[in-house]
Amino acid sequence: MISPTGGIRPAACKRGSRALSLAEREEISLGLSVCEPLRAIARRLGRSPSTISREVRRNGGVARYRATISDQAAWDRALRPKPCKLACSPSPAQAVTVKLRRKWSPEQIAGWLRRSFPEEPHKQVSHETIYRSLYMQARGVLKKELLRHLRARRTIRMSRPKVPWPIAGTTSSG
Repeated sequence: MISPTGGIRPAACKRGSRALSLAEREEISLGLSVCEPLRAIARRLGRSPSTISREVRRNGGVARYRATISDQAAWDRALRPKPCKLACSPSPAQAVTVKLRRKWSPEQIAGWLRRSFPEEPHKQVSHETIYRSLYMQARGVLKKELLRHLRARRTIRMSRPKVPWPIAGTTSSG
Protein backbone atom coordinates (compact mmCIF):
# COMPACT_ATOMS: atom_id res chain seq x y z
CA MET A 1 0.00 0.00 0.00
CA ILE A 2 2.76 2.44 0.91
CA SER A 3 5.27 1.38 -1.74
CA PRO A 4 3.32 2.47 -4.89
CA THR A 5 2.98 6.01 -3.58
CA GLY A 6 6.66 6.34 -2.71
CA GLY A 7 6.50 5.89 1.06
CA ILE A 8 5.01 7.92 3.85
CA ARG A 9 3.84 11.37 2.85
CA PRO A 10 5.98 14.11 4.44
CA ALA A 11 4.33 16.72 6.63
CA ALA A 12 2.94 19.71 4.77
CA CYS A 13 5.31 22.66 4.58
CA LYS A 14 4.21 25.54 6.72
CA ARG A 15 5.61 28.99 7.24
CA GLY A 16 7.33 29.89 10.50
CA SER A 17 5.36 32.07 12.89
CA ARG A 18 7.79 34.98 12.57
CA ALA A 19 8.17 34.82 8.77
CA LEU A 20 6.49 37.39 6.55
CA SER A 21 3.25 36.21 4.95
CA LEU A 22 2.22 36.77 1.35
CA ALA A 23 -0.32 39.37 2.53
CA GLU A 24 2.44 41.29 4.35
CA ARG A 25 4.64 41.11 1.26
CA GLU A 26 1.76 42.52 -0.81
CA GLU A 27 1.45 45.39 1.69
CA ILE A 28 5.19 46.06 1.31
CA SER A 29 4.84 46.02 -2.48
CA LEU A 30 1.87 48.44 -2.35
CA GLY A 31 3.73 50.76 0.01
CA LEU A 32 6.79 50.81 -2.24
CA SER A 33 4.66 51.52 -5.32
CA VAL A 34 3.38 54.74 -3.70
CA CYS A 35 6.89 55.68 -2.45
CA GLU A 36 6.00 55.12 1.22
CA PRO A 37 9.07 55.06 3.51
CA LEU A 38 10.15 51.63 4.79
CA ARG A 39 9.68 52.76 8.40
CA ALA A 40 6.05 53.68 7.71
CA ILE A 41 5.43 50.31 6.07
CA ALA A 42 7.05 48.56 9.04
CA ARG A 43 4.93 50.55 11.52
CA ARG A 44 1.73 49.70 9.61
CA LEU A 45 2.61 45.98 9.59
CA GLY A 46 3.78 45.93 13.21
CA ARG A 47 7.24 44.77 12.11
CA SER A 48 10.75 46.02 12.73
CA PRO A 49 12.05 48.44 10.06
CA SER A 50 15.15 46.23 9.68
CA THR A 51 12.92 43.26 8.79
CA ILE A 52 11.26 45.24 6.00
CA SER A 53 14.58 46.67 4.84
CA ARG A 54 16.20 43.21 4.64
CA GLU A 55 13.18 41.81 2.81
CA VAL A 56 13.26 44.57 0.19
CA ARG A 57 17.06 44.46 -0.26
CA ARG A 58 17.07 40.64 -0.53
CA ASN A 59 14.39 40.67 -3.24
CA GLY A 60 15.43 43.21 -5.84
CA GLY A 61 15.41 46.53 -4.00
CA VAL A 62 12.83 49.29 -3.92
CA ALA A 63 12.51 49.54 -7.71
CA ARG A 64 12.06 45.81 -8.46
CA TYR A 65 10.32 44.34 -5.39
CA ARG A 66 7.37 42.05 -6.25
CA ALA A 67 5.34 40.28 -3.56
CA THR A 68 4.66 36.94 -5.29
CA ILE A 69 8.23 36.57 -6.58
CA SER A 70 9.59 37.43 -3.11
CA ASP A 71 7.26 34.96 -1.43
CA GLN A 72 8.32 32.14 -3.77
CA ALA A 73 11.99 33.05 -3.22
CA ALA A 74 11.45 32.82 0.55
CA TRP A 75 9.96 29.32 0.17
CA ASP A 76 12.90 28.33 -2.04
CA ARG A 77 15.46 29.64 0.47
CA ALA A 78 13.75 27.69 3.26
CA LEU A 79 14.11 24.31 1.52
CA ARG A 80 16.23 21.76 3.38
CA PRO A 81 18.69 20.15 3.11
CA LYS A 82 20.87 22.82 1.55
CA PRO A 83 23.56 21.74 -0.91
CA CYS A 84 26.99 21.57 0.71
CA LYS A 85 29.23 24.51 -0.18
CA LEU A 86 32.16 22.17 -0.88
CA ALA A 87 30.01 20.12 -3.27
CA CYS A 88 28.92 23.21 -5.21
CA SER A 89 32.36 24.71 -5.81
CA PRO A 90 35.32 22.47 -6.60
CA SER A 91 38.15 24.96 -5.97
CA PRO A 92 37.63 25.24 -2.17
CA ALA A 93 37.16 21.45 -1.98
CA GLN A 94 40.48 20.94 -3.73
CA ALA A 95 42.22 23.44 -1.41
CA VAL A 96 40.72 21.74 1.66
CA THR A 97 41.93 18.35 0.43
CA VAL A 98 45.49 19.62 -0.08
CA LYS A 99 45.60 21.29 3.34
CA LEU A 100 44.17 18.22 5.11
CA ARG A 101 46.89 16.07 3.54
CA ARG A 102 49.43 18.52 4.98
CA LYS A 103 47.94 17.88 8.45
CA TRP A 104 46.21 21.26 8.76
CA SER A 105 43.22 21.34 11.08
CA PRO A 106 39.80 22.32 9.68
CA GLU A 107 39.96 25.50 11.82
CA GLN A 108 43.30 26.46 10.23
CA ILE A 109 41.98 25.75 6.74
CA ALA A 110 38.84 27.84 7.31
CA GLY A 111 40.98 30.75 8.60
CA TRP A 112 43.39 30.44 5.66
CA LEU A 113 40.51 30.50 3.17
CA ARG A 114 39.09 33.63 4.84
CA ARG A 115 42.46 35.41 4.65
CA SER A 116 43.26 34.20 1.13
CA PHE A 117 39.90 35.12 -0.40
CA PRO A 118 38.51 38.03 1.65
CA GLU A 119 36.41 39.40 -1.22
CA GLU A 120 35.14 36.00 -2.45
CA PRO A 121 32.73 34.46 0.09
CA HIS A 122 31.92 31.60 -2.30
CA LYS A 123 35.50 30.35 -1.81
CA GLN A 124 35.27 30.44 2.01
CA VAL A 125 33.93 27.59 4.14
CA SER A 126 33.64 27.19 7.90
CA HIS A 127 35.45 24.50 9.85
CA GLU A 128 32.03 22.98 10.57
CA THR A 129 31.43 22.52 6.84
CA ILE A 130 34.76 20.72 6.54
CA TYR A 131 34.01 18.44 9.50
CA ARG A 132 30.51 17.73 8.22
CA SER A 133 31.87 16.86 4.79
CA LEU A 134 34.38 14.46 6.31
CA TYR A 135 32.16 12.72 8.83
CA MET A 136 28.92 12.60 6.87
CA GLN A 137 30.03 10.58 3.87
CA ALA A 138 26.52 10.62 2.43
CA ARG A 139 27.43 14.05 1.09
CA GLY A 140 30.34 12.47 -0.80
CA VAL A 141 32.33 15.69 -0.99
CA LEU A 142 35.59 14.83 0.74
CA LYS A 143 36.99 11.33 0.61
CA LYS A 144 36.95 9.02 3.63
CA GLU A 145 40.75 8.63 3.35
CA LEU A 146 41.18 12.25 4.48
CA LEU A 147 39.93 11.31 7.96
CA ARG A 148 43.34 9.81 8.71
CA HIS A 149 44.93 13.23 8.20
CA LEU A 150 42.95 14.75 11.06
CA ARG A 151 44.74 15.07 14.37
CA ALA A 152 41.95 13.38 16.34
CA ARG A 153 41.54 9.70 15.46
CA ARG A 154 37.78 9.28 15.55
CA THR A 155 35.51 7.56 13.11
CA ILE A 156 32.57 9.75 14.07
CA ARG A 157 32.45 13.29 15.35
CA MET A 158 31.43 13.80 18.96
CA SER A 159 29.92 17.07 20.06
CA ARG A 160 31.10 18.56 23.31
CA PRO A 161 28.70 17.96 26.18
CA LYS A 162 26.97 21.03 27.51
CA VAL A 163 28.09 21.43 31.13
CA PRO A 164 26.22 24.02 33.19
CA TRP A 165 28.64 26.44 34.78
CA PRO A 166 28.58 26.52 38.61
CA ILE A 167 26.85 29.54 40.07
CA ALA A 168 29.26 31.90 41.83
CA GLY A 169 29.28 31.47 45.59
CA THR A 170 27.91 27.93 45.62
CA THR A 171 29.82 24.78 46.36
CA SER A 172 29.18 21.24 45.29
CA SER A 173 29.86 19.68 48.68
CA GLY A 174 27.00 17.59 49.90
